[in-house]
Amino acid sequence: MADRQVTRTGKDMHGDITRLCNPGAAWSPRAKSDAIRDIESGAHTYFVSWTDGRRTEVRVVNGPTGKYLRTDCDSTTRNNLADLQDC
Repeated sequence: MADRQVTRTGKDMHGDITRLCNPGAAWSPRAKSDAIRDIESGAHTYFVSWTDGRRTEVRVVNGPTGKYLRTDCDSTTRNNLADLQDC
């Protein structure tokens, strides 16, 4: 199992996360469906290191329209993965 740091995300026109990225990493970019499978199977973990030093795990959430990826780095309800630069 590899612990993979996410530094960027791909987003569709609605802002939904479509892929996880870390330029220069052999696994990057990783499609949302593949990252979900990795996390659920325990094959790999994904995390974000924020500028304040906190580390947040990327997790899979079952939403009303299907599974999606998110982090919870603060007390807001929005997905902090959307705050990362585009890849």
